[in-house]
Amino acid sequence: MPDFGDGLARGTDLVAAAENAVAQATAPLGGRRPDLLAVFVCHPDPDVIARAGERAMEVAGARAAIGCSAGGVIGDGHGVEASPAVAVWAAALPGARLTPFHLDASRTETGIVVGGMPARADGDQVAIMLADPYTFPIQGFVEQSGEALRGLPLVGGLASGPGGAGGARLFLDGSVHERGVVGLTIGGDVTVRTLVSQGCRPVGPTMTVTAADGPHLQGLAGQPAYRKLEQIIGELDEGEQQLVAQGLHLGVAMDEYADDHRQGDFLIRGVVGADPEEGTVTVGDVVEVGRTVRFQVRDAASADADLDWLMTRFRGEGATAGALLFSCNGRGRAMFPDADHDVAALRRGLAPEGVAGFFAAGEIGPVGTRNHLHAFTASVLAFGDAATR
Repeated sequence: MPDFGDGLARGTDLVAAAENAVAQATAPLGGRRPDLLAVFVCHPDPDVIARAGERAMEVAGARAAIGCSAGGVIGDGHGVEASPAVAVWAAALPGARLTPFHLDASRTETGIVVGGMPARADGDQVAIMLADPYTFPIQGFVEQSGEALRGLPLVGGLASGPGGAGGARLFLDGSVHERGVVGLTIGGDVTVRTLVSQGCRPVGPTMTVTAADGPHLQGLAGQPAYRKLEQIIGELDEGEQQLVAQGLHLGVAMDEYADDHRQGDFLIRGVVGADPEEGTVTVGDVVEVGRTVRFQVRDAASADADLDWLMTRFRGEGATAGALLFSCNGRGRAMFPDADHDVAALRRGLAPEGVAGFFAAGEIGPVGTRNHLHAFTASVLAFGDAATR
């Protein structure tokens, strides 16, 4: 009997839609109470979002529940963007240890203090985190989480709501929160794995950063960074030059000691500026001297190929029975022909029994051994089937 299910319902009556989506998601469980429920809601009114989320959690009666508002939701094999809808995911995980937490941040004279931090227990394998970026310093937290959470992998995304700041709603075990982070650590008798598809392909050569000042690259392969970038672009074909014009990225190698760095071996960061007078290229992160880097481009074909390639490797490590999908709101129809692309690819490539999620304003997921906040990615939390648990 399936251990996972998903549901998607649309309509102006979002409370009724929430009830419908829960019914769809829990039907495959054969009357079993869900151990874990995830609910994602899209609507132009934060109060309606809150009522729909509360109703979904109430009707499902799950042992643990988590969710948030979003600009689009994913379920039943489809993505719905900027239209009232509720997506629900349900799982029977009787052997799992599920520990909820709510983080809040406050500013003090000495800096920012985070309250509600979970203590990592032995056997914890992963944590789901859904954050309101307006009220919580999520990027700094994620980048420093290796020390704070003893290397626990984090997967999730940034919630969004109507009207920007103040519009997001976060759901946790029957309650609705308007700020901070809701999260859940998962451990015990459960098999989980993570997949992060950054959707880029490399162009030009692999290089060493030979001079840098924080995010400003001053030297690449012994040349001024701007001059090296000009040279690389000049050697690209016309199609790749057009992709560079649409948006250039930098891949920072995760393993400095690898003999060869290929697609998937880099942490992707955006190139946010270039100064011909200073000879610098500015990246959306700090890149240290000595790091191995390579420029990257992104388009629908690259993103599609990257996701398929990662899933091929993923399948070789075990079956996937259920999955939560956190897809960038810059993907969907902004990148592909329709909003269904990522969930359809996941269902085709990994064949989970249930997969749901939302279009995030930033995605959380591990690359290599560290957690990162990404953009334009698809971050996946995959659950093994009962036979592997």
